[in-house]
Amino acid sequence: MARARFVALAALLTSFLSVAAGQLRPPLPAAGLPADLFNLGIASRLRTDRDATAKVSTDFGQMVSAAPEAVFHPRSPADIAALVRFSAASSPAPFPVAPRGQGHSWRGQSLAPGGVVVDMRSMGRGGAAPRINVSAAGAAPYVDAGGEQLWADVLRAALRHGLGPRVWTDYLRLTVGGTLSNAGIGGQAFRHGPQIANVDELDVVTGTGEMVTCSRDKNSDLFFAALGGLGQFGVITRARILLEPAPKRVRWVRLAYSDVVAFTKDQEFLISDRAQEIGFDYVEGQVQLNRSFAEGPKSTPFFSEANLNRLSGLASRTGSAAIYYIEGAVYYNEDTATSVDQKMEALLDQLTFEPGFVFTKDVTYVQFLDRVREEEMVLRSAGLWEVPHPWLNLFVPRSRILDFDTGVFKGLLRDANPAGIILMYPMNKDRWDDRMTAMTPTDDDEVFYAVSLLWSALSVDEVMRLERENEAVLDLCDKAGIKCKQYLPHHTSQEGWQRHFGDKWGKIAELKAKYDPQAILSPGQKIFPSRGEAVGIATA
Repeated sequence: MARARFVALAALLTSFLSVAAGQLRPPLPAAGLPADLFNLGIASRLRTDRDATAKVSTDFGQMVSAAPEAVFHPRSPADIAALVRFSAASSPAPFPVAPRGQGHSWRGQSLAPGGVVVDMRSMGRGGAAPRINVSAAGAAPYVDAGGEQLWADVLRAALRHGLGPRVWTDYLRLTVGGTLSNAGIGGQAFRHGPQIANVDELDVVTGTGEMVTCSRDKNSDLFFAALGGLGQFGVITRARILLEPAPKRVRWVRLAYSDVVAFTKDQEFLISDRAQEIGFDYVEGQVQLNRSFAEGPKSTPFFSEANLNRLSGLASRTGSAAIYYIEGAVYYNEDTATSVDQKMEALLDQLTFEPGFVFTKDVTYVQFLDRVREEEMVLRSAGLWEVPHPWLNLFVPRSRILDFDTGVFKGLLRDANPAGIILMYPMNKDRWDDRMTAMTPTDDDEVFYAVSLLWSALSVDEVMRLERENEAVLDLCDKAGIKCKQYLPHHTSQEGWQRHFGDKWGKIAELKAKYDPQAILSPGQKIFPSRGEAVGIATA
């Protein structure tokens, strides 16, 4: 018996050592990458096996795919700089480099066709020095967070000091660098602007491999370019994010409307200066198409089956094509708990929702901010999370939001029932900094609406149908002269990107030539052709 145990243990140890040796073996050079890359000191952190590259060949959207030649697991920003610097010097065709946090892009921002995907999350593993550091002293507290860090982890670190960032996306399992490369919007943006408006300083690895610290006062052109820059000017490796005192609890409410005019009027009141002192700390909104009441889920993490039955009855009784919800939240602590009911009652008295259709929850601050996690778990258990997401996100001028509603929700989508949700809520344009790359509508309206069609497709045919519907929405806006801008934008040609950026395009092209002259970084969106493509050299 003892001998048998010894033989089994020896076999197990031999197996372990074989696996370990395989992991420590230098990666095989990839055919599409320069052989000298695998002689660098960082080569041991490259993986070229198919298992590694297949995992990063698509993103959360699952609408595009492109295989890299390798995946890089950096230990520090200096490793990323070394990789990019080598690529930039690889004449005549530098290879693409794309940072990837959670891969939650949906049209290829985190893809590097024929190049190297940088696994940003590697910098947060392996017992390295902590890359979330809170400074709670002084009048302006902040947190320095690595670009690879999840917002959920930033929240936990800040809460230990009784603090939290001012603005949150609805989903917290995203990286700091990922949301800041787009804008980072949510229900607090009406007051504080997007996440990019609440950053004081960045560390960026540019497309030449230079490590640059930048702010509004130092290397400011790179600072403004990188924020909302879709990964085109550099890899964000650290952000200094402003903090505020964090509440303990949240009174969370949804108010139902059958009339879009009343819905938008109340939303705009809630984000106005006159309401901000007495109003919600968070304002968003949703649109539920009528058909979904009959054919959609019988309950949700927020609405019980009885609630949805009442709402379905409201839709039938009023004949509305959709039911609209204002979603609001009031933050409070133990010392203000006695007044939150009075504050909520006074606020609701000023709104014109359908009488009796107020739905309320009382939750902790963390439960509220992490609310989408519960929905994620439900979708994962049903196999509906990792499916194609043919999303369309638009910023629509306030002056045309009713026209958009008439044409889209009461027109194109009136009889639709796609899987997913529709968000619709206003933001104040003056909370955005136009020096940043992120685009808002260029009209004179002081308010614009975020309208997000967040679809999930359950078959190839459904992907094609939803893509056609998205194109029909864009075509309607174009023909009706609704000058919207895409958020998380997607365009199929450089001419489309030029129209998207409008008057900013010249400056953006100038900054690209300065900070990423070889067009190495994040090429998956096809905003700029790589040098190899420009001179007719195959790079994929």
